[in-house]
Amino acid sequence: MKYVILIHSNPDPWGHPAERYTPEGRVLPPEQHEEMSREFDALLAEITASGEFVAAEALGDPAAATLYAWTPQGHLATDGPYAEAKEHLAGLFLVDCATRERAEELAARFTGPGSVVELRPVMWPGGEDA
Repeated sequence: MKYVILIHSNPDPWGHPAERYTPEGRVLPPEQHEEMSREFDALLAEITASGEFVAAEALGDPAAATLYAWTPQGHLATDGPYAEAKEHLAGLFLVDCATRERAEELAARFTGPGSVVELRPVMWPGGEDA
């Protein structure tokens, strides 16, 4: 079953890895960031070796986004970000796991200082959740 792991964060300034730019992450010592980086690399190696890794992308600054909305008069384009919320979508991972429990275990491991991780099943054609 495929799941998307959405990483929401509020880095200021915007940058990757996001945890280095959040208020919570900026107060951590360099040694802790290095350890977190090693743990992240190990997680990626694990899910790649297991075949669970499908794809991943880090996203650029929300201020560089263009939003498109439907109106009866036609499509309307506006500059981003979409919401005035503090958190924005920083990146995503697509994983293919045998169970939801495994996907939940992986999603929890993607959390970092100043981030919130959302796990969501991927919809297949026909509207059924994976």
